[in-house]
Amino acid sequence: MKATSSLDGIELRKLAVSDSLLDLTHLLHRAYARLAAMGLRYMATHQSEQVTRERIDQGECYVAVTSEAVVGTILFKPMERTSGSPWLNQPHVASIGQFAVAPEQQAVGLGARLMDLAEARAAETGATEIALDTAESATHLVEWYRRRGYRLIEHAQWGHTNYRSVIMSKPTTTKGPLPLPSAND
Repeated sequence: MKATSSLDGIELRKLAVSDSLLDLTHLLHRAYARLAAMGLRYMATHQSEQVTRERIDQGECYVAVTSEAVVGTILFKPMERTSGSPWLNQPHVASIGQFAVAPEQQAVGLGARLMDLAEARAAETGATEIALDTAESATHLVEWYRRRGYRLIEHAQWGHTNYRSVIMSKPTTTKGPLPLPSAND
């Protein structure tokens, strides 16, 4: 596959029935290979095509495509599909997951475009926050999300990972963050 050094010729759209879930799964494996090499067992480092399908069914899957291949993806989960921790269980919180950009497309702004799309979808659906999780030790990702305005909310330990996750969240509006939930909420 020919690498594209810019965002020219990359279309963002919803995953189509005709798109190959096997190709999408391979994209996830390639995009998460650096994390796997760090010893982090993200689901996307090893998931099967069936798991990719099950995860897609939890929300709206968007892809970045060139004329040659799918080169990026993000899964937007609306508020009613977001759960798993005290923060993620909040009724006003949407989330993202299964976020990946092909290695040859990284650092050109494609990830930011995918995040912008998911963040806009969160606002369109009425969510006041959009959250995500990542490995606490993946400091390069934690810092990238911080630069996008995400803040640390809590920690979680998922049964399918070998690391502690950070839950990060960002308001969908410019009015500022909502207060963190208290122990009594």
